[in-house]
Amino acid sequence: MSDQAQRLKVLFAGIFSQILCVGIARFSYTPLLPVMQDQTWIGDAEGGWLAAINYSGYMCGAMVAASVSDLQLKDRLYRLGLVLAVLTTAGMAMTDNMLLWSLLRFLSGLSSAGSMLIASGLILNWLIRHQHRSELGIHFAGAGLGIVFAAVVVEAFLALSLDWADQWFWFAVLGLVLAVPAWRWLPPPAVSVPGSGGHAMQDNPPSRRFIWLMMAAYFCAGYGYVVSATFIVTIVEREPDLAGMGQLAFLVVGLAAAPAVMVWDLIARRMGYLGALLLAYLVQVGGIVLPAIDQSLTVVLISAVLFGGTFIGCVSLVLTMAGRLYPSKPARLMGRMTLSYGLAQIFAPALTGVMAEHFGDYALGLWLAGGFLTLGAALILLLKFTDQTAAELDNTNRASA
Repeated sequence: MSDQAQRLKVLFAGIFSQILCVGIARFSYTPLLPVMQDQTWIGDAEGGWLAAINYSGYMCGAMVAASVSDLQLKDRLYRLGLVLAVLTTAGMAMTDNMLLWSLLRFLSGLSSAGSMLIASGLILNWLIRHQHRSELGIHFAGAGLGIVFAAVVVEAFLALSLDWADQWFWFAVLGLVLAVPAWRWLPPPAVSVPGSGGHAMQDNPPSRRFIWLMMAAYFCAGYGYVVSATFIVTIVEREPDLAGMGQLAFLVVGLAAAPAVMVWDLIARRMGYLGALLLAYLVQVGGIVLPAIDQSLTVVLISAVLFGGTFIGCVSLVLTMAGRLYPSKPARLMGRMTLSYGLAQIFAPALTGVMAEHFGDYALGLWLAGGFLTLGAALILLLKFTDQTAAELDNTNRASA
């Protein structure tokens, strides 16, 4: 097999793992939440808590990814994540007990960290060793495709009049199909021997100031992202004039997200990582707060495009930066960044759900999310013009374009 063909198989393994672990195990909850609220006892507060528990599992997965340096162990954890994604999705169909649902959502969050972090680290390591461009845009396109997949499948299930439990079960069946190429097409990492060939990798550790400011900015991104990602379908379905349009809005989010990661790679080549990240934050602010200003279908769909076109771009840019700084052990900084991103995702949906139940809508939650993203943009702006590591990263990326 040619090196380019092998590269495509590796990248598609990542895409299929993203559709399974992110699209199904994680994001299928978003379009299924209003269905579950109609057919079970679950309310806004409980829906928010289940989302928070899912993201706490993701954060624990990020901690594991940050602490494990052995590539062989990472490979085994990646494959365990694929299995967990299928089993926890099937388990959601078998109970309506809050404690069991909480456990299953926690474990599904753990599995999504395997695809988002461990797989991205393994893929980035493979690309660098085989002297391919160290960009993860194609890999992260799988997250957008996963959202599209979840939205289309739920719409089809609703057309077939399947209840909430049957929908979870059939998602698990589809996930099992996706797990096969995700498992087989990502080769186990070779045990490297110094001087045995491959591309030499040298780490470029950033300053402590850079790390702390980036973690704070990424925390803000996590807060802004999770509110829309969790509640967008419910927000749309609550509007009387938009009933039945929730799946369409979620579909548009995914359609915008799928190509966006590659677009942001190109923007980063021109503007540098920090410049591209700043732009993505500012555009995403508009995507998040628009539904709090105007609830017409046109505005909601514009909001979906802006949100979908930026949130996964932020993730891709930050994790690619981490890989550039630590090419020999990319998950080290990826994990630390994701800890801050995940911390916001634990309490943001719970707080938003409680506020929605108290005030009767999600407007305040959306404004608060937009405020956090604006703060994050200010921190990135500070880094861009005051930090040497940021300047070196941007100069290196432009030079390699």
